[in-house]
Amino acid sequence: MKTTFISSYSTNQSVRTHLMKMQAELIKVEREVVTGRVADAGLELGSRTGHSISLQRDVERLKTLIDSNALASSRLEATQLGLQSLADHAQKYLSIMTAASSGSVEASISISEANTTITSITGVLNSSMNGENLFAGVNTDVTPINEFAPGSAARTAMETAFVTHFGFAHTAPAAAAIDQAAMQNFLTTVIEPQFMGPDWTANWSNATDETITARITLTETTSGSVSANNDGTRRLMMSAAVVAVFMDGSLNGNATKAVFETAASQAGRSISALGQLQAQTGIVEQRITTASERLQMQIDIFQGKISDLEGVDAYEASTRVSTLLSQIETAYTLTSRIRQLSLVRYLP
Repeated sequence: MKTTFISSYSTNQSVRTHLMKMQAELIKVEREVVTGRVADAGLELGSRTGHSISLQRDVERLKTLIDSNALASSRLEATQLGLQSLADHAQKYLSIMTAASSGSVEASISISEANTTITSITGVLNSSMNGENLFAGVNTDVTPINEFAPGSAARTAMETAFVTHFGFAHTAPAAAAIDQAAMQNFLTTVIEPQFMGPDWTANWSNATDETITARITLTETTSGSVSANNDGTRRLMMSAAVVAVFMDGSLNGNATKAVFETAASQAGRSISALGQLQAQTGIVEQRITTASERLQMQIDIFQGKISDLEGVDAYEASTRVSTLLSQIETAYTLTSRIRQLSLVRYLP
């Protein structure tokens, strides 16, 4: 007859080791229940792991594009509000200049309105979002439009141009002899080029003509901003500046009529240009929205493929969790009872 020794310590350690394995398995299965994916993709997929990782990388790249598109959309939305504000100022100013050209508005009122319009335009064009100037082109850290004040480069250039063209200042008594045709010629051939030519960036604007380029898909880019150097802005600023500067002088009635007519004409052309710019910006906004929708569709497709590779059956995983919990509870009970085994209890 063979006798076999049974060790309660050995049995206890065996149960303990099995218990630790079940606890580790429980953590793994619970993670699968929460994420809906296998806990160890490399172990489960083997050679297909690289394909899964590639799909996940593509998903993250597309999500990054969607996030950047959201920022671009926010910037363009704020830009649209600024353009609408400029158009509103231009419309209001046009009505006043139209009345002024017919003699219905006093010179002091027109000058005040012109200065107010310049201040308002400057405020809109110098607006920022998230620390970036909206209308600065690619120079987002630079204030786009310089202040228009006595002694400023823009005002000095206009006053100097008058002196150079006529031989005296617009505040001199001799300015009263300028007729309408001469004044109109000066505004068209001398002053307008200061706004529509390179003098604009020398005296008025620090913005760049180049705008921010936004990548909206993996293969598609678009303009993501509007520059303060657009025609609508230049013409509106000229419309207000000629009144603010030259009406504050010694011009006679005929010459001032030329100023008001020029101001009204430039304001009207500004409204048209700003409207076209708003439409172009709206088209870009729509392109970004459509691009984000396409990107989201691609993400859904990739995530479906990832789910096919790494997905787990939620019902099966939940059942495994319940089974493991029951087994762990049983193991704890057995461990407790084994620890209570002692020969001391049976000795007399």
